[in-house]
Amino acid sequence: MGDDRRQQFGQYLAGLRRATGKSQRQLAAVLCSLSGTQSVTRTEVSRWERGGRIPDVWLPYLAAALATPETQLRQAVAYARGDSLAQLPGPTATLAHLLPPGDPLEPLRARTGQRVGADAVTGLAGRVHALRLADDVLSGGDLIAPAFRELTKAITLYRGASYSSDTGRGLLVQIGELAQITGWVASDAGRVDDAERAYRLGISAAKQAGDGPLVAHLAGSLAYQWSNTGRERDGVDLATAALAEAGVDAPGQTRALFHDRVAWAHTRLGRPHAQQAIRALGEAHDALDDGADDEAPLWAYWVSREELEVMDARVFTELHRPLRAVPLLTDVLTRYDATRARELALYRSWLAVALADANEPEQAAAEALRVVELSRELSSTRTAARVRAVLERLTEYDDVPEVRDVLAGHGHLLLV
Repeated sequence: MGDDRRQQFGQYLAGLRRATGKSQRQLAAVLCSLSGTQSVTRTEVSRWERGGRIPDVWLPYLAAALATPETQLRQAVAYARGDSLAQLPGPTATLAHLLPPGDPLEPLRARTGQRVGADAVTGLAGRVHALRLADDVLSGGDLIAPAFRELTKAITLYRGASYSSDTGRGLLVQIGELAQITGWVASDAGRVDDAERAYRLGISAAKQAGDGPLVAHLAGSLAYQWSNTGRERDGVDLATAALAEAGVDAPGQTRALFHDRVAWAHTRLGRPHAQQAIRALGEAHDALDDGADDEAPLWAYWVSREELEVMDARVFTELHRPLRAVPLLTDVLTRYDATRARELALYRSWLAVALADANEPEQAAAEALRVVELSRELSSTRTAARVRAVLERLTEYDDVPEVRDVLAGHGHLLLV
C-alpha cells in the first residue's frame, strides 16, 4: 500500500506539472530560481514523479511553481506517507468517487456453476475482440443487443463458476474490456445511461483485477461521453484522472489515447482551454513516439498516427482553426479504410465544418453530401448529430447555390 500511495503521489505531482506546461527540466529550473539554490535537477523531479522520493522541504517552492495551494500539496504528502485520514486531492479523487458503491461483481456465496480454467478466459477474450472488430464496421444500434448479452453472460460466469485466482483475475480483465466496448456501443446507439452503467461496472472489474491502463481506458471512455453530453467540466476532470490512473509506465499507445481524450475534453470547454487542448495533442504524439517499442494491450490496436492526426484535426476544427484542420483531414481521408463508414462520416463531417469556417462553402457542401450519404444506413446517434451540425453550419451560406441545393434536399434532417 505504501508504494502504491507514493506512486499515486508521483502521478498527481506529474499531472500538476503538465497542467502548467512545464517539462521536468523547466520545473527544476524554476525551483532553483525560487529557492536561490542549484540543488534541484530534472533527475530529482523525475524521482518525485516516480514516487521514489517525497519532496517535503520543497513544498513551498513547488506550490509557487505549480500554482497550487501549499495545503493541498501537504495533504498529498501526508497521503503518500500513509496517513489513513489523508486523501489524495485532485483528479485521482475524482476517479475514486466515480466507483459504484459496494461490489457489483461479488461472487455468489454458493457457486453452482462448473469449474473453469484458462480456456474460459481465452474464449471470452476472443468474443470481446470480435465485438471490437464488428464495431469498426457496424453501428451501435446493430451491436447493442449482442454486446449486452455477452456482458451479462460474462458476469454470470464470473459470479457462479469456480476457478483459480489467476483465472478469476483473467475473467475480471475480460469483463472490464467487454464493459468498455459495450459502453462504447451503447453510447453510439444513444443509450448514454446504459453506457455509463457499463463503464462503471468495467471500472470496478478492472480495479479488482489491478489493471491500471484498463481502468484508465474505461474512465477515459466515460469522460469522452460526459464531454459530449453536457458535462464538459466533469469530462476534463475524469479524463485527467484517467491519465493519472494509467501511470507513466503504461504502454505508449495507451498513453497517447488518454492524452487525446484530455485534449478533447479541454476542447469541449471552448477557446479558454485551447492551449491545454493543443498541449495534450502534442503529448499524445510524444507518447506514441516514445512508446513505439512497447507491447500494448489488444484493445489499443487501433491507436495510430493517422488516428492521432484525426483528433488533431477535430480539435482544430472545434477551435475554429480551419487552416490547420483541413490539410490534416484531407490527407488522412485519402488513406482511410473505406469499409469504416461511420468513422468516414464522422471525420468528413469535421472536414465539412472546417471548410465552411475557411469560407469555402462549395467544398463544404460537397463534403456535406458525402456525410449524408455515408450516414444514411447507419444506426448511430453520433453520425446523426454530426449531420445536423454540418447542415446547421451551412445555413450561413444559404445564398450559395451548392449549399442551397444541399439544404433543399436534406434540410429536413435538422428537425430530426
